[in-house]
Amino acid sequence: SIDKEKTKLYRRAMKLGRRVSLFLATGGGVGYAPWAPGTMGTVVGLPFCYGLAQLALPVAAAAIVIFIGLAIAIAGVAERELKQKDPGCIVIDEIAGLMVTLVGLQWNLATLIAGFIIFRVFDIWKPFPIRQIERRLTGGVGIVMDDVVAGILGHVALSIIIKLFEFSAGH
Repeated sequence: SIDKEKTKLYRRAMKLGRRVSLFLATGGGVGYAPWAPGTMGTVVGLPFCYGLAQLALPVAAAAIVIFIGLAIAIAGVAERELKQKDPGCIVIDEIAGLMVTLVGLQWNLATLIAGFIIFRVFDIWKPFPIRQIERRLTGGVGIVMDDVVAGILGHVALSIIIKLFEFSAGH
């Protein structure tokens, strides 16, 4: 019957959607790395950051906002599919956080390395208000937003470091 066929197609589409969400949420499978999946996921974010660096700042900022919205939806689907709260294999949040850390800053090796390390430190250490956000928010929002805040703190810290080095180099 037509209804049975529609139901079959719907179920296949939903299954495919969940698989795609898992693939994207895990950074193309990198999140399944046996050690340091968050760090591996952050590495996956580097090409995204390079792409953003080619854009005007307002366009890059808009792209990040869109990415964060998609990341929240994708992480939420993946969390439900994996039946586990904020599973470590979901690394799309690390990609979003690194994007926030590096957006609008000089694109050079020193900035990349410093930004990468600073973001990972904030993401792992979770100083105020990161840990509170992680604990209070649930689903995709909770998974992604603590990393976005780690990215904001990382961006501020990295910007200060860059300014200090510019100041000291000028004197």
